[in-house]
Amino acid sequence: MLRLLLPLVFLLSGCSHMTQDQWHGQDKAQHFIASAILSAAGNEYGHHQNWSDSRSANFGFLFSVSLGATKEFWDSREAGSGWSWKDFTWDVAGAATGYAIWQFAKY
Repeated sequence: MLRLLLPLVFLLSGCSHMTQDQWHGQDKAQHFIASAILSAAGNEYGHHQNWSDSRSANFGFLFSVSLGATKEFWDSREAGSGWSWKDFTWDVAGAATGYAIWQFAKY
């Protein structure tokens, strides 16, 4: 049930406005790198808490993605730049990359 909640929230969120941005640019690289670092850091945090590998991985990935979604919600307010699905896509790609790098570095 929880897995269906997040996509449902995104579909029904009613953002105040959306941005018309490009797929490439400096801000996309910043989204990607920040999400990768946050995901790896979340994985490492879970590892130091003696969580299982899967729990650490889930925490790191979801921590990173949730911060990216929060940033996009902040941007979607009236005074913000607007919700960007492209930014959010780079956030998810970065979180997945951070997870993969953390896994490779661990073993």
